[in-house]
Amino acid sequence: MRLYTVEVNSNEYVAVENKDKKLVTLDSMGIKISDINELIKRFDKLRGEIDKNISIGRELENYRVLAPIPVPQQDIICLGVNYKEHIDETADVVDFTKKQDSVYFSKRVNRCNDPDGTIPVYDFVDSLDYEVELGVILKIDAFQISTEEAADYIFGYTIINDVSARNIQLKHQQWYRGKSLDGYTPMGPCIVTADEIGDAHNLSIECFVNDEKRQSSNTACMITTVEEAISELSQGMTLKAGTVIATGTPGGVGMGFNPPKFLQQGDIVKCCIEKIGELVSKVDKL
Repeated sequence: MRLYTVEVNSNEYVAVENKDKKLVTLDSMGIKISDINELIKRFDKLRGEIDKNISIGRELENYRVLAPIPVPQQDIICLGVNYKEHIDETADVVDFTKKQDSVYFSKRVNRCNDPDGTIPVYDFVDSLDYEVELGVILKIDAFQISTEEAADYIFGYTIINDVSARNIQLKHQQWYRGKSLDGYTPMGPCIVTADEIGDAHNLSIECFVNDEKRQSSNTACMITTVEEAISELSQGMTLKAGTVIATGTPGGVGMGFNPPKFLQQGDIVKCCIEKIGELVSKVDKL
């Protein structure tokens, strides 16, 4: 199932893609929910009703696609340097070549960027970078679960561009502020439920800047798997339903080139993950 958040006449609705690849709001199917966060928590109970009534829902004509989770309930949890090629390309800046354990950090998100939205240019950022990542969303609270159990806790997957201000990262010697500026979390275009994705560790993952392919890999190259990350993070820390985890980026980020290829005003960034789609953003002034 492919789920969206859309705007119609200045109102936000949760929508689902029908068999004709048209979007139908849950509201028009008689299913009343406040937002996608409520659907995530109630999905197992509502899925049968959605499947039953999708044919009677009104197909949308005039609408705008928003980030599938416009306002996450908590900070997004991120895996750092989770692809070997990304470790290698950034070793001259921060050396993780000898790391043995997963690297985690969080990303403050007041509101996620919409598909076809804008990555803002700030005058104090001189090294704006892109990072295509597979995003994972949990459907139930997870606490001290095993790796083998983790798949049962996954709601679905989306695309995240972990936009980063490299000069801010280096200035503060940590990643939180440099990745948390407003507008630095493009997400979308939709959430694809876990059953439709199947094996999340066999998906092509790419990023293009102005049609130049910068990143090209496969999620099979992750060092820490989705299930391993969920299990490890849940040890002593409750991961609530709706938790979003960004699983790291492959090689090819702007800072990895010599000389670096950072984003400039007017650039178009396209992040692509197999079975999910494309997330497109334009770099521009607010």
